[in-house]
Amino acid sequence: MSTSRKTPKSYANVGELERQFGPVSVGRLLKAFREGDELSQAEFARRLGISRANLCDIEQGRKQVSVGRAAKFAKVLGLPEAAVVQYALQEQLRTAKLKLKVAVRAA
Repeated sequence: MSTSRKTPKSYANVGELERQFGPVSVGRLLKAFREGDELSQAEFARRLGISRANLCDIEQGRKQVSVGRAAKFAKVLGLPEAAVVQYALQEQLRTAKLKLKVAVRAA
């Protein structure tokens, strides 16, 4: 079963998402997509080209995603590359306890 990928207007802003549900991360994004498509971790990991254990670590926040891997995931999932890369970079800043915000745009 495939779910609709349309974003409600009230959640179009990342700041609003974070106020409602907490910090946006690549792991939380992947888990939401996987659960929305009703896929097991093994099935979704194969789709992404990674191991099930690696996917589990990313979803649970034990492992961060590199910028390159974030871009690859975005392509596989049909998401804007800049958005997923921004989530990955912001997560790295949050982990480093740096109170900075990152903005990514296409060159």
